[in-house]
Amino acid sequence: MPQPIEPLSIVIVGIMYFGDVVSAVSGALTAARHRMDVFGIVLIGILTGVGGGTLRDVILGHPTWWVKNPDELVICAVAAFAAYFFQRFHLEQKSTVIWADALGLSAFAVVGSHVAMKLEAPIVVAAFLGMVTAAGGGVIRDVLTQTRPLILSGQIYATAALVGATAYAVLARYAVTEEVAGIVAFAMAFAVRGMAILFDIRFGVSGEPIILMRRRQSP
Repeated sequence: MPQPIEPLSIVIVGIMYFGDVVSAVSGALTAARHRMDVFGIVLIGILTGVGGGTLRDVILGHPTWWVKNPDELVICAVAAFAAYFFQRFHLEQKSTVIWADALGLSAFAVVGSHVAMKLEAPIVVAAFLGMVTAAGGGVIRDVLTQTRPLILSGQIYATAALVGATAYAVLARYAVTEEVAGIVAFAMAFAVRGMAILFDIRFGVSGEPIILMRRRQSP
């Protein structure tokens, strides 16, 4: 019999729903760039939003959250459908996808680690599952849209998620409340991923960091 999870705190729920929205938007805009129809866009948005958490629950052998509580499905569908209309205004989709994905990555790193901790997983396992939750949806999005996954492109992606997930697990267990740990861990993961985006920091084949300053296009 799977162990029930205690009700999530308001902060963790807020982080989770925020992650749903921004991840669904990143998935929808990626699908729009590949000229999918509205149903394909919404589907990719939903899968991006709930994919990582679903994979986490399968690994934990725990009932998937959205099967009994479809709020996340609805939120992801609405966010993706809204993105379908906003992309018509010719926004800089690639940049929006990258930053929305970074926000979703940071949010789900916290949520994934939190859920694993509530199921009494060791800190190492909680950190790993936080990373899986954070990166899983993006990988599903990229595979379905035939885009090279960010996790395989040398970018600091899974590393940022691991930083956030580990920080949450350690802080929540030994230092501060879950709410404070969630906010701090989210900020840490986003800071790492954000710096990697701004300065195009990558890890080369040799394993040493390569810092490339992106050229700014003139207007």
